[in-house]
Amino acid sequence: MPSSSSLLALTMGDPCGIGPELIARWWAAQTGPRQALVLGCPQWMAQVAAWCAPQLKVVTVTGPEALPGLAHDAMAVCAPPGLPPDVPALPPGQVDARAGQAAAACVRHAVRLARDGVVGGMVTAPLHKEALALAGEPYPGHTELLQAEGAPAGHPPLSVRMMLANDQLKTVLVTIHMGLRDAIEAITLDAVLSTVRITHQSAPNWCGSGSPRIAVAGLNPHAGEGGLFGTEEQQIIAPAIALARAEGIDVSGPYAPDTIFMRARHAPPQHPGEFDVVVAMYHDQGLIPVKYLGLDEGVNITLGLPFVRTSPDHGTAFDLVGTGRADPSSFSASVRMARRMLDGRLQAASRGR
Repeated sequence: MPSSSSLLALTMGDPCGIGPELIARWWAAQTGPRQALVLGCPQWMAQVAAWCAPQLKVVTVTGPEALPGLAHDAMAVCAPPGLPPDVPALPPGQVDARAGQAAAACVRHAVRLARDGVVGGMVTAPLHKEALALAGEPYPGHTELLQAEGAPAGHPPLSVRMMLANDQLKTVLVTIHMGLRDAIEAITLDAVLSTVRITHQSAPNWCGSGSPRIAVAGLNPHAGEGGLFGTEEQQIIAPAIALARAEGIDVSGPYAPDTIFMRARHAPPQHPGEFDVVVAMYHDQGLIPVKYLGLDEGVNITLGLPFVRTSPDHGTAFDLVGTGRADPSSFSASVRMARRMLDGRLQAASRGR
């Protein structure tokens, strides 16, 4: 059941990356209540804030119960269980197993707080997939970690999907972090149908409508050109769309991948957009169009979780650490999106009472 809390957990991400700086700069820029709790290393966050947001006072807390009494210039940071003790000694801008361990510990604690109803959602700063692997984590990224950890104890992993969104375009992926050959093998009728269902079911949280217009991209050039360039559209994608339509879902396709994203782009008044979202078959097919429109407002959203989760659509940017050039716009957009989604959930829950 979705949490009724309006509080957000902000996870530090990889401490060797720009995540801590983005959080500190976002926190310092807020003039109203943050309704947020930072999960990370207090000493590390204090070091980062000292040079990029010196007006902030980092306060170590054990949980959100301390938030109401904090001064406006105080940033509340909670150290999660499993945080390595030597985080303050990590080398900025470098891959390190301890950084991967720290990032995973923050996410796991955020999930626990969300499942316990303490927070309503989370905004996750970027982690580094190589550092995560060096730490012995079996998950290649945030989405897979949340998929496993977000399920109740003793239950199988949740069925989730990655959405990348900005004000102009939204895409949802059938497959995510895997090699392209493996991704093609993973595009099955069930995978496509499940993606369309999850996109439709979660729509009230991200578009304000219970019946979004969903377009499905083909896998092959020209969406297979009637089987001339591949048969996946005929044998897998089109049948999945037909089944979804029979369930009352407003979905159509498969469309040629080289034009469907332009058709769905919402840039009024010239481009109102024919669709609300595009279901893409694999990672780069769906993410390149959104990122091309600008990294500064892109937001990564995990659909299918019992709580809200958003994240910037960029990585750890090791080359920008400590330079002051890291742009917090995508992180700020992620917080705004999380707030909108959380407000939508709370309003829906109120109407359901």
